[in-house]
Order: sequence, then structure tokens, then C-alpha cells
Amino acid sequence: MLIFSSPRTVKALLAGAVLAFGSLVGAQPVFKVTAIPDESPTELARKAVPLVKYLEQKLGMKVEFTPVSDYAAAVEALANKQVDMAWYGGFTFVQANIRSGGKAVPLVQREEDEKFRSVFISSDPAIKTLADLKGKTVSFGSQSSTSGHLMPRSFLLQANIDPDKDFKRVAYSGAHDATIAAVAAGKVDAGALNISVWEKFVADKKVDTSKVKVIYTTPPYFDYNWTVHADMPAAQREKLTKAFLDLNKNTPEGKEILELQRATRFIPTKADNYKGIETAARSAGLIK
Repeated sequence: MLIFSSPRTVKALLAGAVLAFGSLVGAQPVFKVTAIPDESPTELARKAVPLVKYLEQKLGMKVEFTPVSDYAAAVEALANKQVDMAWYGGFTFVQANIRSGGKAVPLVQREEDEKFRSVFISSDPAIKTLADLKGKTVSFGSQSSTSGHLMPRSFLLQANIDPDKDFKRVAYSGAHDATIAAVAAGKVDAGALNISVWEKFVADKKVDTSKVKVIYTTPPYFDYNWTVHADMPAAQREKLTKAFLDLNKNTPEGKEILELQRATRFIPTKADNYKGIETAARSAGLIK
């Protein structure tokens, strides 16, 4: 039997118990998700809402979308385990894998990411081929973007065009939608970006295709994926993978998420799929 010396002692113990219980409630785990900022913050946040809600149901825990300031921050966030899962382009996955000592694990990619492509666009009628870009001002997206910089640069180099020597000026817009805006406004003569963002802008009539046209579409390559840290328990990885693979356009929930993610469906992926990206990055001098 416990004997309390005074009512004050009882009150103190009860207050401590309440505080301890509050701490336990507040300490419930949160699954944090981030994405490379390849589009505007408002667009990324809009796309995340139904996916977050869906993952909460599938994981049985609170899920939060945590935006980051730039591509490098997305790499560091996963490498340092500040987030549990990240949406990467092929190049940022390679960077995250190197930065984490080989502990970045890609789980799934969109079916479209098996054969992803970039486009070069221009509002100058005189620019019709890659060769016509010589002596012009050209914008890429972020320096760490696969589809907005690395692969376009790689295909330019294969065509014997060195952006740093052959272009009048190289610009970096920071995001695919910003590249379209820069070309449309005449701030640059041409730009390179992700084909799915371009097609979305065309479908939504956010770009005047009588003025801004595609002058070149690259060959296909592997691109985006959802990546986790290797330290994540296998059971949770399996739950996550199944959640993405189960998304189906025949359900209202699946239709909304897949359309926002610009995906037909999600399929499993593996690190070896991105070896070509790493090779391209090393050849372009973007990884030492």
C-alpha cells in the first residue's frame, strides 16, 4: 500500500501523470514525405493532399508532406533520415544513394518512368533543331533535375553540342513550369524540361502552342521514383509498396491520386534501373 503524506503530494503526482500521458500522445509517430521541388510549391502541395490521406489509411499512422527549398535539400532530408520517403528524379535518387552510402532504396515508379523523355521548346521560329540552339540563350530547370538538365545536357553532348561552350548563355529556372514561363516570355530563346509537365500545360491550355513549340524530344530513359532509407523496417517497406501498387484508376480514390501524379499506374523499381543516369551524370561532369 502507498501512503501519501499530504494532498499536495497527491496533486503533484497526478499532475505528473497527466504530463507524462500528454507527452506519450504527442509523441505518436509521424510518417514524413517530401518531393523534389520540380514544380511550384502550391502545385506540389495540391498533388500531395489525396496521397497523404490514402497513405494514412494504408499505414495506420499520421502522414505529413514536408516541402523542401531545393533539390539538394530533398537529397539531404532522406540521407539524414529527416523524412521517411522522398519523390526523386533519377539523378536526385543517384545523389541520395551516394550521399547516404548506398542506403537509398527506390520502391516504385510510375509506368511512364520506364520510358521517360524530355523536350526542348522554343518560341523562336528560326529554331527548329538542336543545332539551331548554338549561339542562343537556353534554360534548363534545376541543376539537379534529371529531365530538366542532366538528360537534356547528355543528349546535347551526344549531338556534339556543349552547352557551356556553344550557347550564348545557360540559365537555370529552378523548375519545369518556370522554364516554360521563361521561354513564353522571351527571357530565353529555348528551354529543356520534363515532357509530362509540358503535356499537362498543353492539355490545360496554360501555354500558347502557336508560339511555343517542341523542337526536339529526347530518347527514353528511366526517371522518377518513390525512395525510402534502407533502415526502414522491411514490413513498412512492403506496406508502402503494396499501397502504391494497389492504386487503380477504376476507384475514385485511385483515379484522383494517379491523375495528380500523372501516372497510369505504379510498378516496382530497383536501384539498377538508374545506373544509366549515374553514368550520364559522371560523363557530364555532374558527379565527380
